[in-house]
Amino acid sequence: MTSSVTVRPATVEDADAMAALRRVVFPYKLMPAAMVRRSITRHQPEERSLAMVAEAGGSIVGWGTARLNIWTSVAGQSNISVLVDPEHRGRGIGSALVECFHDHLAAAGAARTQVFARQDSAAFAQRRGYEVTRTMHYAGVPLTDLPPQPDAPAGVRVHAYDDAELDPHAVYTAEMLASADEPGDAPLDSIDYDRWLTDFWNNPSIDRTLSTAAVSGDEVLAFTIVETDGERLWSAFSGTVPQHRGRGLSKLVKSAALHRAAAHGVSRAFTSNDDRNGPMLAVNDSLGYRRVATEKGLSRTL
Repeated sequence: MTSSVTVRPATVEDADAMAALRRVVFPYKLMPAAMVRRSITRHQPEERSLAMVAEAGGSIVGWGTARLNIWTSVAGQSNISVLVDPEHRGRGIGSALVECFHDHLAAAGAARTQVFARQDSAAFAQRRGYEVTRTMHYAGVPLTDLPPQPDAPAGVRVHAYDDAELDPHAVYTAEMLASADEPGDAPLDSIDYDRWLTDFWNNPSIDRTLSTAAVSGDEVLAFTIVETDGERLWSAFSGTVPQHRGRGLSKLVKSAALHRAAAHGVSRAFTSNDDRNGPMLAVNDSLGYRRVATEKGLSRTL
């Protein structure tokens, strides 16, 4: 790395520049400055979270994060995220950030780490000992000409997450059941209710007005969780409780959220799906989503 670049811990004052750079590198992802600030300042101590920036000429030209995965029962799992301004690549910035995160996670007790990389950056990770474990597709849809919202099946009601009638514990139960077979490198099977309330339900990044659930009686059958930045929407997690799949409920809640978002002035929505998740890919296709990028999930031991 050239001496004109400084790698240092991120501060809340860096959040605006970090968010702006992330949108340049990943225009199909959503992480406004408020989310960046929260990722720097608010996290569980046991995550051992670390955020670093690379600075050149007074500008943020790269940044990344590393943390232990505390949502899984598999010991020693962790995650890294690194991005570098395209105009400053080839200067050793990515390498310096990755090496810093490897050292930090190893000292924190991590045995293995995962990262996502665009296809043109996967070779960078592979040269550092990472192996491809999965493929993730990203898709977007303009909200100007959505297909009609499907009717709810008999006995099913659609509620926004901010509806007083929606029981948070029922939402938690549905999310845990739906995530049990979610494709991934480590199962999301170690999230108790109190942690879920903090990390998900009460997370200010979640737009509770647009996040939507399908409910029958006291049971949440399906849901879609969304984040927004005013003009864009990101589908953070959508799923259906296994015994209620095949009824069109995922399409129902996602369509309801998209139509509500359009009415609130959101112009475009983005989502991601594992290549192995054929049913959800089909749902997104039916809603008008079209692929905008593909990333590789990679993993290595530390």
